[in-house]
Amino acid sequence: MSTSISAGLSAAGFPTSSDIWLELDGQKVAVVQSYSCKATRSSYSVEAFGEEEPVATVQGPQSYVIQLTRLYATDQAAADGLDFYSLKNFSLVICKPDRKVIYSDCQWSEIQEDAKLGQMVAEKLILVAKNRMEMAA
Repeated sequence: MSTSISAGLSAAGFPTSSDIWLELDGQKVAVVQSYSCKATRSSYSVEAFGEEEPVATVQGPQSYVIQLTRLYATDQAAADGLDFYSLKNFSLVICKPDRKVIYSDCQWSEIQEDAKLGQMVAEKLILVAKNRMEMAA
């Protein structure tokens, strides 16, 4: 089943670009058009001498790698001289219809800038987050 949405219309249940932003010290510093997140966990088996199969599995820590696309500083952050390259220990907030997802203690691992003459610079940022938390909306 596919769903299409006409340009300029918003549908309940779909986050918009104003629903995804970066926070630094509790202040919104940038809005994000889109994101993709990959959560991984390193787990391993515990083996016992003389056993043919593992006796247990142990969960390792989770890791969150998030790619942000079309990242723009807010007017206030731009006026304050925000520099994405100096960002550290920031949060990513994603508002969904029924909950808010917050990735905290974030550090960037890659920044890419794309620009054409006379247009705004569109930045892409890959970040690694220490924590993920969900809250009711």
